[in-house]
Amino acid sequence: RQADNVKAIGQLSPDLMGFILYPPSPRFLQEEALDELLSLLSDDTSTVAVFVNETAEEMIRICKQYGFSYAQLHGSESAEICQKVKAKGIGVIKAFPVSDSIDLDLLKTYEPFVDYFLFDTKTKSYGGSGKQFEWNLLSTYSLDTPYFLSGGIGESDIETILNSSLPGCVGIDANSKLEIEPGLKNIEASADLIKQIRNRRNKRS
Repeated sequence: RQADNVKAIGQLSPDLMGFILYPPSPRFLQEEALDELLSLLSDDTSTVAVFVNETAEEMIRICKQYGFSYAQLHGSESAEICQKVKAKGIGVIKAFPVSDSIDLDLLKTYEPFVDYFLFDTKTKSYGGSGKQFEWNLLSTYSLDTPYFLSGGIGESDIETILNSSLPGCVGIDANSKLEIEPGLKNIEASADLIKQIRNRRNKRS
C-alpha cells in the first residue's frame, strides 16, 4: 500500500502483483491510491485486483478503469460471476480454500471461465492467514487449468515446493510470510523468494 514499498517490490519484476480491494482486509487499499501505485510498475509485471464477493459489474469497472490484467476472486463467487468478468476480456484467477480435500467436480464447473485457480488454506477469513495446507493433496491434480499455490509460503519453503510433485502448479502466491506488517513487504525476503524460483527456472531452460 505504500508507494516506496510498491516501487521496491516492482523493481524485483514479479510476474504478478496483487492489490487487495476488500475493505475488511488489513491489507485493504483505497481505490483512490491505485493510479499512483500502479504507475510505479513496469510492463513486466501483470497487475491483479483481489476481490471478495464483489459484484461482477464493480469488478469489471475497476479492472477496466485501472488496467488490471487479472481479477482474483477470493470469496464464494459463482462460475457465472467468473464468466461475466472473463467475457469482458479480464483474466480470472479463482481462489478456493483447502482443508482436507479438493473437490475436482466443483472445479470443473469453473474451468471454462477462469485462467488460473488458486489454492489457499481454509480459514475463517479470506486468505492471509500465514497457515499452510497439505500440499500433497494436489499431487493427483488432473485438470487442465493451471493453478497457483498459496497459504503461508515464505522464502524457506521454496526448495520444498520446487522439489514436490505438484502437477498443474505454475506459480506461487506469497503474501503474509513476506510481510513486516499487513500490506508492507520485506524486500530482502521477497527478493530471495523470487531469486530461488528464477534460478530453478533458468536451470531448466
